[in-house]
Amino acid sequence: MSVAQLGAASGREENHAFPLSHTPGAVSAVRHRVCGLLDAWNLPPDAVDDVLLVVSELVTNALVHARPPATLRLWRLPLDGRQAVHVEVTDLGAAAPPGPATAPDPDEHGRGLGIVTALSARCGVRADAGGASRWAEVVAS
Repeated sequence: MSVAQLGAASGREENHAFPLSHTPGAVSAVRHRVCGLLDAWNLPPDAVDDVLLVVSELVTNALVHARPPATLRLWRLPLDGRQAVHVEVTDLGAAAPPGPATAPDPDEHGRGLGIVTALSARCGVRADAGGASRWAEVVAS
């Protein structure tokens, strides 16, 4: 089933999928592609900034803390009489926790999901035997 068919089958007009590579520069590359999509959707600049930040945080979270592969999906939807962008990153679930020598510095890490929560009208996590999806809906109009 194509991405367009997936969107139509689920009642969404457009569902855009971006496979994520676990490589340096992956977050920057996907932000660039998403920016082009958001521009095509003619979203206000403030909404574009919020969506891009949410994308960055959810993608980084998956690339740092989860097992590959991971996929980013975006689509528009109505939310409380306004337009929103649904951002969702699906991966194979949590990777092994880091050992004490490789644990991230709490002064530099750990704020991403707080940022996502602050910028989103709604957000959450879905987990099943096949992995996990973190999602957020950002008001765009």
